[in-house]
Amino acid sequence: MSTDEHSSSADGAVRGIPRRRLFALGGAAGALGIGGLGGGAIGYGVRGAQEKKQSAVHLSYPFRAEKQQGILTPAQDNMFTAAFDVTTTDRQALIGLLRDWTVAAEQMSAGDLVGGVPDANAELPPKDSGEVWGYPASGLTITFGFGATLFVDSDGEDRFGLKDKMPAILKEGVPKFANEALHADASDGDLLVQACANDPQVAVHAIRNLTRIAFGTAKLRWGQIGYGRTSSTSTQQETPRNLFGFKDGTNNIKSEDPQKELDKHLWVQSGDDPASDSWLSGGTYFVARKIHMYLEIWDRVSLAEQEDIIGRDKRFGAPQSVADPDTDEEFTPLDFSAQNAEGAPAIDARAHVAIVAPEHNKGAKMLRRGYNFTDGNDSLGRLDAGLFFISFVRDPRTNFYPILKTMAQKDLLTEYLQHRASALFAIPPGVGTGDTMIGQKLFS
Repeated sequence: MSTDEHSSSADGAVRGIPRRRLFALGGAAGALGIGGLGGGAIGYGVRGAQEKKQSAVHLSYPFRAEKQQGILTPAQDNMFTAAFDVTTTDRQALIGLLRDWTVAAEQMSAGDLVGGVPDANAELPPKDSGEVWGYPASGLTITFGFGATLFVDSDGEDRFGLKDKMPAILKEGVPKFANEALHADASDGDLLVQACANDPQVAVHAIRNLTRIAFGTAKLRWGQIGYGRTSSTSTQQETPRNLFGFKDGTNNIKSEDPQKELDKHLWVQSGDDPASDSWLSGGTYFVARKIHMYLEIWDRVSLAEQEDIIGRDKRFGAPQSVADPDTDEEFTPLDFSAQNAEGAPAIDARAHVAIVAPEHNKGAKMLRRGYNFTDGNDSLGRLDAGLFFISFVRDPRTNFYPILKTMAQKDLLTEYLQHRASALFAIPPGVGTGDTMIGQKLFS
């Protein structure tokens, strides 16, 4: 496919949809609609979809702000999250990497090339790998975090003079849960980078170029590509579906929620932890779980049982406490006192929505920002797929771990899942106007 077919154009075609294909789609819509209103509806749907996609790829978000981008930002369609291990023992080299990453992240978020204008000397390798040259920013956000092993090594020894600033949450780590089979090489890490965008190539480009910049200072530990967001972080977004086919994250925290709610559940507050108060206040914690879904087994479960396991209607997303679900009842509050025609609880106490409901978890909430993943198939031809669950939370010890523990022990859905990787990172506040690097207060 030529470069012209990949780029935005003045007549409305967007990257990945060449003009000739748009004309073909329009012609097909017209043919289907001869003699009726169907053609008009199809044509409108095609135009509406293209306008929506064009708008999404031309979005850009400022890199410098009070909070890091990629948290409350409206969740994009694609994600590439990666963790790095720092290979140097030189504190100044680590600081230099974070400064270089900050410059590159700001450039890429604006839709610019890494390093600016290409070097005039063609004998040198280009500073930018070039696969998104001329592409729009596509709503790219890049979020950075710090893991426990950046502060101390496996023996508890101070690595970069940061040990005394290590948050207690990182020091304690993530507890063990039932039925998990975690892969160490796909978990944790020193540094976190989450790149999200409305174009998958833009997200991959971001991680690729930050990895190039890190050469000699840090190496890629693991990476996970995700597609099809599984939650909404704004009331302006429709609720998406996970690979089980159900709407996911209906009751998620949203950017439009009252500030006091965001402060209570999402943002680290001054006084939460004296050790990290100076650099982490206003930030948050990133907790990820790579969850394999046994899709082939799930696909053989009856629709009625699937809905009982989740606690919601599969088509509309309405809670089972709604007798006759319809399109407008997804956000109807869960009623755990409601009964079905047989006089039993309409929502099983072990249904997924009941297990994770705030009213059953002392009001605990988290900001969900996960993605579907498909990593090919295994030797038996089964899909290696599932959910890369991401949550941002003020304190995972109160708002995440207890919920996951109950899920592992009681949730009907657990039979169809297995947790295979885990990660915990502290996410500092945003990069200020005069800052030269992400996490500047940590190193000051």
